[in-house]
Parts: sequence; structure tokens; C-alpha cells
Amino acid sequence: MANDSMLKFVGRDQAYPAKRAAETRAEDFREIAERYAPPAAEDQAGRCSQCGVPYCSVHCPLHNHIPDWLRLTAEGRLREAYELSNATSTMPEICGRICPQDRLCEGNCVIEFSGHGAVTIGSVEKFITDTAWEEGWVEPLVPGPPRGQSVAVIGAGPAGLTAAEYLRVSGYEVHVYDRHDRAGGLLTYGIPGFKLEKPVVMRRVERLKAGGIVFHEGFAVGQDATLEELRRRHDAVLIATGVYKARNVDVDGSGANGVIAALDYLTASNRKSFGDTVEAFENGSMNAEGKNVVVIGGGDTAMDCVRTAIRQGAKSVKCLYRRDRANMPGSQREVANAEEEGAEFVWLSAPLGFEGGETVTGVRAAKMRLGAPDASGRRAPEAEPGADHLLEADMVIKALGFDAEDLPSLFGTAELGVSRWGTVLVDGRTLMTSLDGVFAAGDIVRGASLVVWAIRDGRDVAKAMHQWLKARAKTGVRERQAA
Repeated sequence: MANDSMLKFVGRDQAYPAKRAAETRAEDFREIAERYAPPAAEDQAGRCSQCGVPYCSVHCPLHNHIPDWLRLTAEGRLREAYELSNATSTMPEICGRICPQDRLCEGNCVIEFSGHGAVTIGSVEKFITDTAWEEGWVEPLVPGPPRGQSVAVIGAGPAGLTAAEYLRVSGYEVHVYDRHDRAGGLLTYGIPGFKLEKPVVMRRVERLKAGGIVFHEGFAVGQDATLEELRRRHDAVLIATGVYKARNVDVDGSGANGVIAALDYLTASNRKSFGDTVEAFENGSMNAEGKNVVVIGGGDTAMDCVRTAIRQGAKSVKCLYRRDRANMPGSQREVANAEEEGAEFVWLSAPLGFEGGETVTGVRAAKMRLGAPDASGRRAPEAEPGADHLLEADMVIKALGFDAEDLPSLFGTAELGVSRWGTVLVDGRTLMTSLDGVFAAGDIVRGASLVVWAIRDGRDVAKAMHQWLKARAKTGVRERQAA
């Protein structure tokens, strides 16, 4: 019987929650997939073989207890499943929505290797925690006994919010400083609602506020206060700003009207979804309606831009990428969703220049081929001579990734140590920067990465800061006693 219970995946097909019809979902910014009904979620969770070495957990940056909460879900013990899922992640329902499971847990599922299709881990994770919110199982953040020490967190993205939560639970007074008018970072302004509806993020933020974490929104470090001023105001500081500087396309015409950065475009769209007045959207500069749109890039941000343009009513949407489908960095699921919704992918193409002078009218592109592997191990693209072509474009969106801003200059702290890429340098053991009591975590340390890694980094740095602050408090007690 035990063996039979571990082989349910043989006779039970893989089934994700149904996606809304492409023509329907392309008209709004709601999430594209419906939720499981409880029997279906339990049925899919029961496909887990409970294998001896859970590669799904191994390949999850948070090392979530995936087989255990799948088993509890299959048994209908949803509250216990939620509590176990929540034990290792501050945002399980967000990870369930936006993690590239096909490259992490599900892509390394033993059942996937056997040819029967992975357990639908992300969809079950989302189901568990959404159910917990509806049933009132998500408990308030309860601060630990006050320690008399305060912490500043710069950046209200996933790394900063995760660290803030753990530090508050440990009893610290926590202040979060963010230059945007809403917390959440890229979760709020960089990821479209069709992947992550904004109330899902806002309820997490409200829980942190209700737990006594103080948010200073619209606060730009370097303008409203220098880093040094925050160091004097708090016992420790965490830099968790993420990386926001858009990589440029170094070709003729890149400064033309209509050539815009991906994050500016996505932020304008998300602000519009919040009901804000967005001048750049109203005047058409950040609105794709009726335009021929070309998105340059092959990552998840490019997919977000492509699918947003479709929903804004673009005349045509093309994605230009210099490698082929097999070598693109973005999620294959996102590519499939975009194609279903009407996007066209122009593989093995790279921009040579933007036509039109003051205002863009087209993209001149080179046909590429894949040559020898580059430093990353992927085959390097190289231009085919004499194979240029022209794509009509009224709007070009640059989605080539992000680099770190010049934080030493931005924060007015020249002595902050950074790498040649601008990322903040930290000690590998203490996670402290070159400045005493100043820590850093998330993308500003590792470079542009996944939300789940930012959560992991926030968890790790909170632990390191707790150890340092405890030692500092003991030293202060000894000094006072000696005095």
C-alpha cells in the first residue's frame, strides 16, 4: 500500500489551474489563472512521490519543506500545510505566483524526470496561503520583547521587507525607508498585475505596519537624509535597495522620443492600475495603445512589457531577442503566455539602430547566428553580414536588465565599498559592508536576480544583524557597568 500511495502520479495526470482564455485575459490586468478548488489542489498535491532526496527543496533558495506541505495538503490538513509553508518564507503566496518554478522546484521534481510531469508546486503553494488569508489563519506580526535598539532598512522590496519582519519579531524597532510612495519595490511597481495582483502585496505590507514597523514612504536616502545621518539615528542599517539602473542600447537613435526604459513603462502602468494620475500615461509617452511596439530583451521583464503592451491595446507587439528560444533567460511559460495573447517573437535579432530621427519610427536589426560559447557557457550571438531588416515601431521598450546605481554618490557616502559593477561589497560571513553596523542584502549585493533569492537574503541578513546587535548590546552593558 505504501508503494501504491507513492505512485499516484502514474495514474493521475498533471493539471495546473485553468488559465482564462487568451482573448479575455488580454483585456485586463487580473491574474491569468483561476485558483484550484480544494479537491483539485489536494488531488495534485497527492501526486508527490515523497521521494527520499527532495530535489524540489534542494533547488529552492529558501529550502521550503515542499514534500511535507504537499502531503498535508493531500490529506486536507490545509492549516498545517500553511504553517509549514510559512515557516521558511515570509511571502509564500507571492513566490507561488512569480517564482520560475520550471527552473527551480518543479524543474527538479523527480516525477518530472520520470516523464509524468512535475507536481504543480507553485500553484499549490499559492492555494495554501490564499486559503490561509481567507480563513484568518495568517496571524498578526507579534513583536518580540523590546531590545531598546533600532534598525533602519533602506528599500521596501522583498529583501528589505523580509529582514524587517524577522528583526521586528526579534524585538527591534524597525524603520523602513523607501523612495516610492508605496512599499513593495518591484513587487508593487515592476511586476504587472496579471502575474501578481497588487492587493496580494499590499496585505503583506499592511500586516508589517500593523506589527509596528514604521514605514517612511517617499523618503529618498541621499536627499531627505544621508546614509551617515541614518547611521547616527539607528543602531544598525540595512541597504536593500535592489538594482534599478536600466542597461542601455548603445546604438544610433537610442535617445529618440518613443524609446523608453522597461521599468519606467511598467511603473507607469502599475500606477495607472492603482488609480493614480500618471501624466506620462495620459500624454501617450508610456501608453502603447494603437502603437507598433518593439520590446528588446529576452528576460522576464521583457515578457512583462510585451504582455502589458498587449493589454494596453497596442496595434502590434514584437519581442526582439539576439539568441533563440532555447537560450533565452526568461521563463518558457511566460513566452507561451505571451504568444497565446498575440505577441510575436523575432528570434536571433539584435538592434543596430533606431530610425526616425527625433521620434522613433522603426528598429533596424541585424540577423544573428549562434557561435562559440561565451563566458557564461551559452553560445555567443554574432551578426550575419548583409542580413539587416527593419521593424516598424512607434514605441521601443528597452528590457535588457538592470545594474546598480552609484550608491556611494547617491547616499553621500564615498567610503561605502562597491564592486566594479556597482554592487555593494559585504563580508561573506557577517554580511556587513565596509561601514561598521551597515549591512546589505538582495539584488544590491548579488546583482539582478529572483524575488525568492531576495527573500532568502533578507532572512540571512536579519540573522546576521541580530547576532551583531546582541553583541553590541552586551558590549554597551559592560561599558556602562565599568563606568
